[in-house]
Formats: sequence, structure tokens, C-alpha cells
Amino acid sequence: MSDSNAGAAGGGAVYGLGILGGWVYFWQQADGFWEYVWAIIQGLLWPAFMVYDAFVALN
Repeated sequence: MSDSNAGAAGGGAVYGLGILGGWVYFWQQADGFWEYVWAIIQGLLWPAFMVYDAFVALN
């Protein structure tokens, strides 16, 4: 049997690069300590925000 997980690994790499890009983007916009903390959280969760905004736009 052939058990290939190559597709899953590629998706994880793309998601990881997206997280890094999100951190850079949100970090540059932060001014204070709590904004930097929020930038780290936003960097992890930006795909969820994007999907939510897309569903709001479709409604």
C-alpha cells in the first residue's frame, strides 16, 4: 500500500508562510505593547477573519 501525505505537507507550508506574512503585516501596524500582542494573535487567526468577512460580503 502507498500512503502519500505529500499534499498535506504542501498545504501546511503555505499556511506557515501565510502566518509569517500576517505577523509581518500586523506587526508593522502596531504601536503599543498590547497592539503587538494582538498582532501575534491576528497573525495566527487572519484566515478565520478573512473567511468571516467573505461570508459577510456574500450575505
